Amino acid sequence: MYRLAILTSSDKGSAGLREDLSGPLIAETLRELGEIIATAVVPDNREQIAAQLIAWADQDQIDLILTTGGTGLSPRDVTPEATLAVIERLVPGIPEAVRAESLKITNRAMLSRAVAGIRGQTLIINLPGSPRAVAECLAIIKPVLPHALAILTAREGECARP
Repeated sequence: MYRLAILTSSDKGSAGLREDLSGPLIAETLRELGEIIATAVVPDNREQIAAQLIAWADQDQIDLILTTGGTGLSPRDVTPEATLAVIERLVPGIPEAVRAESLKITNRAMLSRAVAGIRGQTLIINLPGSPRAVAECLAIIKPVLPHALAILTAREGECARP
């Protein structure tokens, strides 16, 4: 089992003006992958997002952090920038696959600026903010997460398909 954390970036959510539906949806969808160690709702603030990602990766040794929200074109959407500021290695195939598959559903998928990367032994993946889009994106990435985390955390050492 892996250690997971979910970070929701939302000005309204952090102010108590909107219920976070995406964070709980992520937790429910990935519950068989591991234990949800932490969740948080923070404003769309680059420094706060980055600080939370660093704390979870470095201090709490979370294996997988999923963010939701802040990946669009609004001036307040800064989750990708915060993620890029803290990761050490990109994992571009994850957001590429999500965008490619999501384009089959909506042409708005091309507007996503989501990124994925590694900090230490923590995989960080940006997801959109809407529950519907989160569900669609999780359906795309969920099958590969066990293998990705096993390799990243050195629980497996072989990447070749059987």
